[in-house]
Amino acid sequence: MFSQPAQVPEDCIRPLNPTVPVVPRPGRHRRPMTAPKTPKEKASKKKRIILTVLVVVVLLGILVTAAYFIKQLIDSKYFFCKSSVKFIPIDKACDGNNDCSGGEDELSCLSSFKVNTTFPVRLMTAQQVGGVCVATTGPSNTHRQHVNNWDTHINLKAQATINRSVCKSGSVISLSCSDCGQVGFQDRVVGGSDAFIEDWPWQVSLQQGGQHSCGGSLVSPRWVITAAHCFTGSKKELSRWRVVSGRTYIGTLGGSYVDRIILNANYDPARNDYDIAMMRLSSPISVGLSRKPVCLPPKAFGLPSQASMSVTGWGYLEERGKVSPTLQKASIPLIGRLKCASPTVYGSSITQRMICAGFLDGGVDACQGDSGGPLVYFASAQWHLVGVVSWGVGCARERKPGVYSNVEEMLNWIRTVVEIVLHEHFN
Repeated sequence: MFSQPAQVPEDCIRPLNPTVPVVPRPGRHRRPMTAPKTPKEKASKKKRIILTVLVVVVLLGILVTAAYFIKQLIDSKYFFCKSSVKFIPIDKACDGNNDCSGGEDELSCLSSFKVNTTFPVRLMTAQQVGGVCVATTGPSNTHRQHVNNWDTHINLKAQATINRSVCKSGSVISLSCSDCGQVGFQDRVVGGSDAFIEDWPWQVSLQQGGQHSCGGSLVSPRWVITAAHCFTGSKKELSRWRVVSGRTYIGTLGGSYVDRIILNANYDPARNDYDIAMMRLSSPISVGLSRKPVCLPPKAFGLPSQASMSVTGWGYLEERGKVSPTLQKASIPLIGRLKCASPTVYGSSITQRMICAGFLDGGVDACQGDSGGPLVYFASAQWHLVGVVSWGVGCARERKPGVYSNVEEMLNWIRTVVEIVLHEHFN
């Protein structure tokens, strides 16, 4: 016989600490436990950010540089017609035919001018004030020739009224005060030496498509004298040209735009006769230590026999060489016309519009890349532009000296164009 199990009180089977179900509340989560970042990890993150920024900057620089050179390449090969939104080969620009629908490919081109009826005379006083008298109003076949006086801001009409008594004809049409050709004293020039632009501040580099092509000389804050042969072939379109001034080391940045190029209409490429041209900058340069005009010589300047002159430029350092990155200078003597025109030198190739300078033994000479640059002579405390680098047989060869355009023989052309341009500007 079994006995009944003892009854256990209900209180004894209940847990002492009953679990109370917790109902989760929406939107409340537990923040995970993470270890704080070490200084090494923080520095690594900062480096990654900096590296990323540098990569972006470098890539942008590469893209900008590539875009610049692509534009230069396109500009050297094609002309863009804005009116018809198309490109044409650069050779078709300034060829006498309107290849763009708006004809803009023939609007921005070089022009030529020939002296015929106006013969200006330069008047000078002790104060270096020059007036220009003209016998007539100027030639009839003026195209778009523009040349300038030292100071382009003088009021033409006021000059003509105030200074009427200066010329007997009563037709003074310009007056300029000139501080040209004055620099401190210190030779592409084959056989030359390094130069500083501050000593030859009129020297400029004429560039097309970002490449040095010719030299030139500032004769005012807005005008450059150079050689006509610098503009042969496809080099007639103005927008392709830049004039870089104030640089000892040749560069392409900061060049001035050009709005006029005028060739002497008598220029004969077969004989290199009348090899002179002028360029007008779109805006005047700021005159300073590294940018200053050279003086034009007065009429009947008369270089003395074997006068010592200076030629400067960035041209080849040797025949079949390469352009010099640094401005070069050389001192060379004048060679008499009879000697230069002798059968053993250049013979009948030498005309009245040319002068010869250099050494018959060779060794020192201008060369390719110096074309259009200055040949200067120091007299009366000023440097005068007496020649423009024109031509020669080879570079620094024996009995083949450099031949330069004779600026004194071109003064009528230069000054006539000056007055006609001023006349056009004020009328």
